[in-house]
Amino acid sequence: MTDESAPGILIAVDGGGTKTDAVALDLDGNVLARVRGAGSAFDPGRAESSVRIVDQVITDVHRAAGSLPLIRANVYLSGLDTEPEILSFREGISNTWWASGESAEISVDNDMFALLRAGTERPDAVAVVCGTGINCVGVRSDGLHARFLAWGTVTGDWGGGSALGEQAVWHAARALDGRGPQTSLTTSIPDALGAEDLVAVMEGIHFGRIPTRCYATLAPLVLAAALVGDGPAGVIVDRQATEIVDLAVSALTRLGLNDEPVPVVLGGGIIASGNARLLDGIRDELARRAPRAYVKIVHSRPILGAALLTLEAVGAAEPVLARARQQLERPEATASRGAGGHEVAHAIDRAEEVPVWTS
Repeated sequence: MTDESAPGILIAVDGGGTKTDAVALDLDGNVLARVRGAGSAFDPGRAESSVRIVDQVITDVHRAAGSLPLIRANVYLSGLDTEPEILSFREGISNTWWASGESAEISVDNDMFALLRAGTERPDAVAVVCGTGINCVGVRSDGLHARFLAWGTVTGDWGGGSALGEQAVWHAARALDGRGPQTSLTTSIPDALGAEDLVAVMEGIHFGRIPTRCYATLAPLVLAAALVGDGPAGVIVDRQATEIVDLAVSALTRLGLNDEPVPVVLGGGIIASGNARLLDGIRDELARRAPRAYVKIVHSRPILGAALLTLEAVGAAEPVLARARQQLERPEATASRGAGGHEVAHAIDRAEEVPVWTS
């Protein structure tokens, strides 16, 4: 659906480790097209892949919107945690059709800002994402930001689906040989991965027959087991709750907002699971350490925040923002394929498929 009278369009992109969403809007906040592509999270070792995927989804959504003149494109990617990384990505897109000219304004930043805007418009706020990995950002009304390097263990990070799954295997292995307490994970893990038993899983991971990306697919097992009283699973989930609050409190402290009524926006697949033990743990710990802060869980995809930020960058009024929000929060309608093989739709909100690995 396109508006031929529109003078041009805006494109917003939100890219993570497993998927990249793009949306085209007119200046009235109408959604003209949507596209979903593969994960485009930025990493210095795969910068070309990140650029290629973003370029393709922008090309596809632009074509699906009727190839109207591009006014502005805002790109928010996981992995753009430092200025050198942002500059590297900008250099990578400098030869694309949409970023090489002067007709369109281009903005590039970390996807945490898209999540934050999807959850709140408050000028003082913190956001924590807990999906495949974990990250946090905080903002203050005077423009000060609190950011984290989010490079994994080397920068003190722990959490997200991959970490939960890895810890699940660790606890299961210790239960199997008697070094740790018993856990249902010793049988649920091989069942989930299509392996004969836990030994086959451990051998498969060690010898590379089962890729370590399987860890993220095990997170739902941990969350489910914790709810029914499994000891090791509960330990993992409780640690995750603490890590999320550690990030939030760190951001609040660095911004001097510990004693202010600040929203802590939570998003990502692990949060979206709605696990009561995890969410209750987060709320209890946050109430103890930052009593005036409050949790706000985002159920919308971060592409909503990316779109709102893009509209705000061109001075969109509140009715325009409200129109975009209403349309972007619609349940899925129709879908087709773009030229790059990506999914094109007027709404995208479906569960991700979970691969099954065999050893």
